[in-house]
Amino acid sequence: MNQQPNLEDNPLLVSEGFPRFDRIEPFHIQPAIQSLLEQSKADLKKIEAQAEPSWEGLMQPLEELNHPWERSWGPVGHLLGVKNTPELREAYESVLPDIVAFSLSVKQSKPIYEAMKSLRTSSTWNELNNAQQRIIDKSLLSAELAGIGLAGDQLERFNEIATELSRLATQFSNNVLDATKAFSLIITDAKDTEGFPDSLKQLTAQSYNSWDQKEAETEATPEAGPWRISLDFPCFGPFMQHCRNRALRENVYRAYITRASEGELDNTPLIPQILKLRQEKAKLLGYANFAEVSLAEKMAPCIEAVLEMEERLRTASYEAGQQDLKDLQTFAAEQGEIEPIIQWDFAFWSERLREKRFNYTDEELRPYFSLEKVLDGLFQLVNRIFGITVSPVKEGVPVWNEDVRYFSIANEEGKTVAGFYLDPYARPEDKRGGAWMDDCLGRKIVSGNVQIPVAHLVCNSTPPVGTSPSLMTFREVETLFHEFGHGLQHMLTTINEADAAGINGVEWDAVELASQFMENWCYHKPTLLGMAKHYQTGKTLPDDLFEKIVAARNYQAGTQMLRQIQFGVVDLKLHSEFDPDGPQSIFDVQREVSQTTSVLPMLPEDRFLCSFQHIFAGGYSAGYFSYKWAEVLSADAFSAFEEAGLDDERTVAETGRRFRDTILAQGGSRHPMELFKEFRGREPSPEPLLRHTGLI
Repeated sequence: MNQQPNLEDNPLLVSEGFPRFDRIEPFHIQPAIQSLLEQSKADLKKIEAQAEPSWEGLMQPLEELNHPWERSWGPVGHLLGVKNTPELREAYESVLPDIVAFSLSVKQSKPIYEAMKSLRTSSTWNELNNAQQRIIDKSLLSAELAGIGLAGDQLERFNEIATELSRLATQFSNNVLDATKAFSLIITDAKDTEGFPDSLKQLTAQSYNSWDQKEAETEATPEAGPWRISLDFPCFGPFMQHCRNRALRENVYRAYITRASEGELDNTPLIPQILKLRQEKAKLLGYANFAEVSLAEKMAPCIEAVLEMEERLRTASYEAGQQDLKDLQTFAAEQGEIEPIIQWDFAFWSERLREKRFNYTDEELRPYFSLEKVLDGLFQLVNRIFGITVSPVKEGVPVWNEDVRYFSIANEEGKTVAGFYLDPYARPEDKRGGAWMDDCLGRKIVSGNVQIPVAHLVCNSTPPVGTSPSLMTFREVETLFHEFGHGLQHMLTTINEADAAGINGVEWDAVELASQFMENWCYHKPTLLGMAKHYQTGKTLPDDLFEKIVAARNYQAGTQMLRQIQFGVVDLKLHSEFDPDGPQSIFDVQREVSQTTSVLPMLPEDRFLCSFQHIFAGGYSAGYFSYKWAEVLSADAFSAFEEAGLDDERTVAETGRRFRDTILAQGGSRHPMELFKEFRGREPSPEPLLRHTGLI
């Protein structure tokens, strides 16, 4: 569309209520952003001219400068993840350099930086609250990491790097989305679907019917096909677990690990460029490498401390991981498999051994986990432990897709304190894979009133098929609980200063604490049985099945732990030791690390790094270790509930309120170690994590 609407009618310039997701079009982006940039530049000049070392005279106007961006650029970035189109990409990329440049001009403002430093050393410093002091300290560090100390050619080069890194990250992400979307394996022989659960047959037939390259007259059915296999995880995961045809598994697995590694969508040349630019940025800032830049804003004190934590977990997991592979090899041989286990066999035989050892299948569980019942159980749990009430809001909230829903959250007094959008299902045609929580609106004071926080909770769960509702795998249930944990920290904040409210200002390696904490409740019997109701009969999940789920929790825990450690160490080494101009390739680094962190030798053609969006296009560069660092915290936090007595409603509620009022409510206003110690009464220990995973 070439239409250029009036600015008065531009949905990206609406300053109150919900974002108008139902009206935003790509052609709205450029005029809205250019208008905002002009206004913001004028406001910034005014702040710089009047910069005075006080909260009201400096920090408050800076916070207000961000308000309109939350309602304009925020929704655009969100839609790029959930409703991606070529037109939206083009509009996004056309304004991205200007936005990066403006953002840097704020962080690199000398008058603002000097006023903040004066405020830091002024007599009024001690009159500021915890949140305000943390915001100023973090803003000073952020300014330093944004090049405030640079001038002349160095500053110009720093800004060029920031713009180029932003462009490369977007290109990397788009390439992964397009490469995932481009692959299709069409199965026409029913023999090749023997062993497929019904849900996979339904999903792949539905996928064929919505495929834009299908034969026009062909209508697929779950029974007769054709069946379309894609690299989207709700399809790829079950396919690798259940496809009996080894050659097809190999075909699909190779496609998965080589995504975005060839042709027009090849990310291989982008990665050394990204690493080289990050390294140059670090050197300009006076750091030895980019990992040090990343850790400057994290809870972990140094690279050595992270590697020490990773090595402690690796040592505890290595023998268990080797045993996992031996068990699998022995079992497969007993079933008549004459080939050694290789990568495309691992998920298939793991699932067969799990079925035999624990005597249940993921498919047996699915009918008990309809999305509606899972949501009911989740909402009852948070009501019990945190005293909040979650209610659906049917009218008056614009959404970007008909499957999206909105819920409000009320506190113990019945007052609405937050809300969230839930976008539950996979849509491989325009929605990126994975699951995430993002802030839509943050808690802050706007025109004298508290703006309540609103979150985006995005999953890629199995969609409804035919007349069946969305029936989730147990892993999808855990993922929903995980993302809701992130959402709780955003939504239950009591901090009114935007830059310390919710997850803002929380060190990145502590930000997974609340999310991973919530996953533990999926193994708590009253919680799980309260939501595991058969979608047709209404019967509760049988006790013996629950016991099997708990018994299977630590199945291949060593292998899973090693996999996460491998990602974390590869990420750290690429950002601290690797020379992009040296003789080694990025894949050599992965191969070297995998020798002590993988139960199978890495395949020569493995190009997984080309689709590793977390570190090349997300917020986890030189920070992927944060998952494990925070998992130590979350396991220890959950052990506080175990010690209180999980089935003692009163003590669980008391412990839950304490967790709510420290970790969740205070977010970025205090250092996470300080908050953890207030909640737990001591520093965190790795013992609960190793105990929960059965590794000690």
